[in-house]
Amino acid sequence: MKEIKGKEKSIRMLLENTRFAIDYYQREYKWDTKHIQDLIQDLSEKFLDSYEDGDDRAAIQSYNNYFIGSIIICHKDNKTYIIDGQQRLTTLTLLLIYLKNRLEDDKQKSKLTNLIYSDVYGKEAFNIDVEERNDCMNALFEGNDPDEADTSESVQNIIKRYNEIEYLFPNEFDDTKLLFFSDWLIQNVYFVEITAYTDEDAYTIFETMNDRGLSLNQLDMLKGYLLACITDQDKRNKAVDIWRDWSDKLRVLGKDEDTEAYKTWLRSQYARDTRKRQRGATPLDFDKIGTEFHRWVKDNSALIGLERSEDYFDFINYDMQFYLRSFIKAKNAASSLTSGLEPIYYNAKLNFTLQYGLLLAPLLIQDTDNVINKKMLIVGMFIDSYINSRIWNFKSIAYSNMQYTMFNIMKEIRGKSVDELRVLLANKLENESINFRSNDGLYLHQQNRYTLHHLLARITDFVETKSGQPSRFTDYIAEGKDRYEIEHIWANRPERHTNEFPQAVDFIAYRNHIGGLLLLPKSFNSSYRDKSYADKLPHYFGQNLLAKSLHPDCYTHHPNFKHFISKYNLPFKPHPEFNKKDLDERQKLYQELAELIWSPDRIRNMV
Repeated sequence: MKEIKGKEKSIRMLLENTRFAIDYYQREYKWDTKHIQDLIQDLSEKFLDSYEDGDDRAAIQSYNNYFIGSIIICHKDNKTYIIDGQQRLTTLTLLLIYLKNRLEDDKQKSKLTNLIYSDVYGKEAFNIDVEERNDCMNALFEGNDPDEADTSESVQNIIKRYNEIEYLFPNEFDDTKLLFFSDWLIQNVYFVEITAYTDEDAYTIFETMNDRGLSLNQLDMLKGYLLACITDQDKRNKAVDIWRDWSDKLRVLGKDEDTEAYKTWLRSQYARDTRKRQRGATPLDFDKIGTEFHRWVKDNSALIGLERSEDYFDFINYDMQFYLRSFIKAKNAASSLTSGLEPIYYNAKLNFTLQYGLLLAPLLIQDTDNVINKKMLIVGMFIDSYINSRIWNFKSIAYSNMQYTMFNIMKEIRGKSVDELRVLLANKLENESINFRSNDGLYLHQQNRYTLHHLLARITDFVETKSGQPSRFTDYIAEGKDRYEIEHIWANRPERHTNEFPQAVDFIAYRNHIGGLLLLPKSFNSSYRDKSYADKLPHYFGQNLLAKSLHPDCYTHHPNFKHFISKYNLPFKPHPEFNKKDLDERQKLYQELAELIWSPDRIRNMV
């Protein structure tokens, strides 16, 4: 093996005036939602551990650093190739583009731009130089929606992950905090860059780092501790079989889901406190279970009730099996619409991973399947209403914003009966200061496109199912070439509306209000986007019921729809024209539909 060099580098040191190539067999970008969510959560929490309002920018030098892992590169053919680490570098490039697009400070935008692409020997290109990505990356860099037509799965994945960064990034970051975070990210977040000078050496390093790791993980250590405390050999052997069986079942859910299951179970039943979001705060139960649950169980054995050998066996044989079975039930309901557990799926589609601890919290091992389903449904409905009311009021539902609140609710509902749970959570929703009545001006903007799409899908699906039609919610949120998109009823043609909006900027802002939006197939948007309302209206009649309701004929040919309107006294009406007054009326209609869909009464009146 020839010379190998390892050097600690900040993101700025790594990316500034550097261009990386990727061999053709490594160009797939495969990160999924959970990877993005974990990265943003880790970065934002580490930054907020140090940041305080009133700091000057020089203080960032003393903020905590964050180590993001190693990157293996190889110099050959006058290029620098990434052998390992392109997933993280691609994701960080997407994060830098997002920050550049949001920042107001031109000097900082320029600084980030130099880390995103560079001019080398007169050629401008992105610092991770993959030709098939260029059109997509250019569109994202310019703040535009990329065209996904005829693109590879890898490019489509890049677009999805960028959209999720917009959605998942904590909205508590105002301009000042965002400026500080961007400085901290490029200066205080580090890689170890490992450089080899031949392909053979580079791949030897890669294989050594990835294929020979034999150290025990948290689950191995928890298993060893629990089994060692069971003195009866027959029971220990049975416990080994139980553990192996559940490990196999959890592995089917996906990578790292076994670890996630144990964290969720232990947090839901035993965590007493969590770290406050302030500088110098120390990790507490919730946090320790997240990072070292094997050690936490050992240190808190008395709290859990582990004293004798029989206790340890029962913990595996009863508690562990019950809560892991319930975790799998929740995860399966999150992956596909399940009758009686639909809210779990809706919450999962908003990437609300905090729901699993709450779903397990009220469960008791003596609960029947029927009771488990009822408790999960009540909790799922509460979360569904709670997070959608926040979305309606421009409030973040990102993990970092919601963890403390959800932790306290989780403690409050532990072990509650179905009736106790129903009353407690319905009242909690009723007493919330923000709800669907507290904001009558919901509109589409750059950061809420994903969540607003979800709101429109729920509203559209509700209107249709309550009118006797089958649910098409999964179609409305599906991704791919045949996906549904947000349709503006008003084309982006201010000159058509000068009588009501003399200033184009006022028209552009107003057309984004939710009352002026629909969900329609991408093919429709492509064909009719620029048409006048008069031209669009006949074609709306051939679309979903929410779009169809704009047309007068909808009220003569749909008796089930008319019954739905009458039952709930909803202000549906045809709109032969669509002016400002019409948009305002639709805004009010959508608001009333949202109040109905997410009403606390659906929990209170649940049978």
